[in-house]
Amino acid sequence: MNIALVGVGLIGGSIGLAAKRRLDATVAGYDSDVEALELAGERCAIDRVAASIADAVVDADAVFVAVPVARLPDVVEAALAAAPDACVVSDVGSTKRAIVAAVDDPRFVGSHPLAGAETAGVRHAREDLFEGATWYLTPTPTTSGIAYERLHRLVRALGARPVAIESEAHDTILATVSHLPHVLANVLVAQAAQTLAAGSERLPATGPSFRDATRVAGAPSAIWTDIYVSNRDALVAGIDDTIDRLGAVRDALASADAERITGWNDAAADDRRRLLEAQLAGGPLFELRASVPNRPGVVAQLALELGRAGVNITDMALYPAPDMSEGVVALWIAGEREAERTEELVARLGFPVARA
Repeated sequence: MNIALVGVGLIGGSIGLAAKRRLDATVAGYDSDVEALELAGERCAIDRVAASIADAVVDADAVFVAVPVARLPDVVEAALAAAPDACVVSDVGSTKRAIVAAVDDPRFVGSHPLAGAETAGVRHAREDLFEGATWYLTPTPTTSGIAYERLHRLVRALGARPVAIESEAHDTILATVSHLPHVLANVLVAQAAQTLAAGSERLPATGPSFRDATRVAGAPSAIWTDIYVSNRDALVAGIDDTIDRLGAVRDALASADAERITGWNDAAADDRRRLLEAQLAGGPLFELRASVPNRPGVVAQLALELGRAGVNITDMALYPAPDMSEGVVALWIAGEREAERTEELVARLGFPVARA
């Protein structure tokens, strides 16, 4: 299979690495950033450096366009103009309505892998970036069935789970679960910095809640400005809804209404559990917290022991103590009996463990 990449950053580079490793594909790459293109070659994410978009796609079976959202329509059209008739062309943009509306060609299928990172650039590309990740596909009534089938099979081969979705639904969902969190992270870090500056205080050691909530703050503007603008209506609606919800919490706090505050907090816990069960495990999910000493290999020891016992860790997170002397390993396990077995296995290793 011949695959062409137009844009060889984190996503494009990871597609190249995965396609070469998993499909034994030949990958051609083009990028307007010459240094990125050279690095993609050095990292073996591509086999051939193309001199232009047309050169990259000339003999391609599939093309992935991985450029900033604002540039997608023009670049996708250029790829379609030069690609073979049997070639499927897709993009990997974080918003879908604009590109789907702009391109009317049966060979084009919009797509979006939910597999990014706070790091950017091909130097951070990984062959396993898409393993188990949802990869949205946005076909239209004019999409070629053959093109869609080829892209669907290709996405699965890269390790992801292809899911068909309408472009409008995609952008509404992503405004809530991706774009709004970036906005809130930016607001939180600005608020914290302003508060500390006003008090002439040094930045204290931040807790895990702040670190987790602001991990994506200040994501690359070269990518995210276009995303914000492209999905601005859905994002504005999400911000307005957030303001309303914060206003309700503010009122409860101002009136010291402990009952309302408790109900609000408990409802959030229930909502989070339902989201985890639906998205991570597809069934009842249990969180275990193990206290472990801060010594080399302790997390590997825990993971390997559970792996040998056949335990499937749906998700995990690390929470070190402020003095780094010890920490907590949170494990999410699907199924009550499996959670009980995991709890017993962890206790046998000598680590205090409890259900959260």
